[in-house]
Amino acid sequence: MTAENPTGPLGAHLDDDYFPAYTMGRAAEMLGTTQGFLRALGDARLISPLRSAGGHRRYSRYQLRIAARARELVDQGTPIEAACRIIILEDQLEEAQRINAEYRRAAGSANPSAAA
Repeated sequence: MTAENPTGPLGAHLDDDYFPAYTMGRAAEMLGTTQGFLRALGDARLISPLRSAGGHRRYSRYQLRIAARARELVDQGTPIEAACRIIILEDQLEEAQRINAEYRRAAGSANPSAAA
């Protein structure tokens, strides 16, 4: 799938946080940052924008939220490499907590007497 040729009408993607709807220029404008900042996030492998058929970067709303978090940290004085690492670690922690909660729910439903 490319940004210019989605697999269906564009309206079908309006609620999709992962659809690459924003050009680099528009993404930078929305975040109040530069295109270079977005390229640096890509170089640090924090976000990997989809490429259009013409090779242009396209960003999703999910990626813009991550970039906004990185900008927040950088604006507070955190070096960009450290900001990217912090965000990756925050994401890993959130995923581990989600998995842990799932295990606890499964263990509780498998052994209801232990939960009491």
